[in-house]
Amino acid sequence: MIPIRTDADRVALKTQIQEKIREVRTKHKIKAPDFPAGLDWLNTPRPLQLADLRGKVVLLDFWTFCCINCMHLIPDLKYLEEKYAQQPFAVIGVHSAKFTHEKETTSIRQAVLRWGIKHPVVADSDFAIWQAYTVHAWPTLILIDPAGCLLRVFSGEGNREIIDQYVAEALTIFAQEGQLDHTPLQTKLESPEQPHSFLRYPGKIATDNKRLVIADSNHDRLLVCAPEGTVKEIIGATANGRDDGDFETAHFNHPQGLAFYGEDLIVCDTENHLLRRVDLAARSVTTIAGTGEQGNYVQRGGAGLKTALSSPWDIFIHGHTGYIAMAGPHQIWAIDLKTNRIEPFAGTGHEARRDGERLQAAFAQPSGITGEVIGGQLTRLFIADSEISCVRQIDLRSERVGTLVGGDLFQYGDHDGAMDNVRLQHPLGVAFHDGKLYVADTYNHKIKVIDPNLRLCKTLAGDGVSGHVDGARAGFSEPSGLAVLNGKIYVADTNNHAIRTIDLQSHETNTLRLKPQAVHTGEHLVSKHAPAAKLPLQVLAPGMAEVHLKIALPESLEWNEGSPLQIQASSLNDTVVFISTRHTVAVPAPEVVLPLRVQAAAADSAFRLELRYYYCDAKHGACMMREAVYEVPVRTASAGATQIKIVDTPAV
Repeated sequence: MIPIRTDADRVALKTQIQEKIREVRTKHKIKAPDFPAGLDWLNTPRPLQLADLRGKVVLLDFWTFCCINCMHLIPDLKYLEEKYAQQPFAVIGVHSAKFTHEKETTSIRQAVLRWGIKHPVVADSDFAIWQAYTVHAWPTLILIDPAGCLLRVFSGEGNREIIDQYVAEALTIFAQEGQLDHTPLQTKLESPEQPHSFLRYPGKIATDNKRLVIADSNHDRLLVCAPEGTVKEIIGATANGRDDGDFETAHFNHPQGLAFYGEDLIVCDTENHLLRRVDLAARSVTTIAGTGEQGNYVQRGGAGLKTALSSPWDIFIHGHTGYIAMAGPHQIWAIDLKTNRIEPFAGTGHEARRDGERLQAAFAQPSGITGEVIGGQLTRLFIADSEISCVRQIDLRSERVGTLVGGDLFQYGDHDGAMDNVRLQHPLGVAFHDGKLYVADTYNHKIKVIDPNLRLCKTLAGDGVSGHVDGARAGFSEPSGLAVLNGKIYVADTNNHAIRTIDLQSHETNTLRLKPQAVHTGEHLVSKHAPAAKLPLQVLAPGMAEVHLKIALPESLEWNEGSPLQIQASSLNDTVVFISTRHTVAVPAPEVVLPLRVQAAAADSAFRLELRYYYCDAKHGACMMREAVYEVPVRTASAGATQIKIVDTPAV
């Protein structure tokens, strides 16, 4: 295929693609295998057959949700889906699982929700479709023409522009022949079980021994909390982006790893491929490394803002050096936080388990990192090497990489023991404390503990079954981040949208109830673009009136003790004026009365109420945030009412 560097290259590529499509159709016509019956499908009201896709250019995406390369393709697929949204083009995800946990449809559904995938996905857990299409690697993309024949196979990532050209030319050619069907493909998107959860797929956690910071990854923000759960600060605008700025205007994109650097915080802004620095005193966020574009697999490093990164997933800081688990190129990188110079520290970029000298060693999607400090000196780094289900170490005295416990690329399971006999399943998090290494054994839904000197591993908490259970027999669901503070391990229980604690003495597990303080950002309490519930026209008499706001919690829910009810009131004009436009009710009451003054006027008016409050499902240990907007049209008349009643009920 022609390298794309200039406009002339694009013209040549277009001609070449046209010739390839015609050649495939006339000389090498191969019918695409159909989807077997009996498979589970997501994001669609019914299972699909290729006949349902006739008349459309179809792109099959063979993926597995653990794979960093597959994650890198998701923005490419969304780009193509948006570009060709009005064209007969469809993406079909074929999830062919690597790990046992990934074979479960409920697990695939969580991944679909986490990554915001909106096209149909089939659970190819026994590799039936994979084998029918003779696929050999994740990710693989296969283009099918409107007649149901194979057009082209693309392996790996980095093919967006070529695939884009193929789709455009295929649509043009088949449109000229009248073979396209513009009937939209029906979808039925999966919906989250806890749509208003205060946390959404939390990732990593950091502590400076007096506070916690949580990467609230799918809300694209960070939470600064006291150890007992009071939320002191919210950092980020709760919408993905890459803007620097203050805590209210800065944006992140699925942040993961966090580490304190003095009174500042360094953040792995994973899907932006950036490192960010949070000045907690000045309440500001700045970018210190990365260009915003994903780096390739042959990066030499350099000045922070001139060096492209690839999915920085976790960070550990000692002195002025940050050590980064760079999941994309399968390496450990280092950044000098005084100069912001950044470069590879260990690993060649080849995906494998290879021990030895640090620059010649190999990792496989390192996703968690921590360190051992003895006498003020950093002696070892410990890495959760997820794709080979291992825990690795870098001995900084010998400059060598070794494997503490685990197997290799396709050796995984759930077996405690010693050294290479240990089996983990896609571990994502590590934390070192008091001579012990704690591991989030993510796909086994367990927390394990390793003696790094004896290379012994045993289960600390978790029954191995995905769920949410407190007590001595704890249940987790894909735990991914760990931090130790005040005799407890804090666990980001990712798919449960919760933070859990494990007492290191009793081993009891409990759910941390987050208690947000009153937070008001800018002119609006919630986004001004948030959908509003529009009430019927209300007729009020001139003079004083009241809005009676009632929060009606279903019996299965309860108030999040210590969290406020916040209300922001605004009006269209001076016909309706609230006595106070902002209200914070520290202990939410069943009903709040908001007084307002009404002027006689010929023209109609309106007011807007924005609400934010927090409640919990005690049975499942989940706490949710409710944001609601009400818009109320008002007319004045001498015979009008003096009260308006509004009842807000959150979803169960």
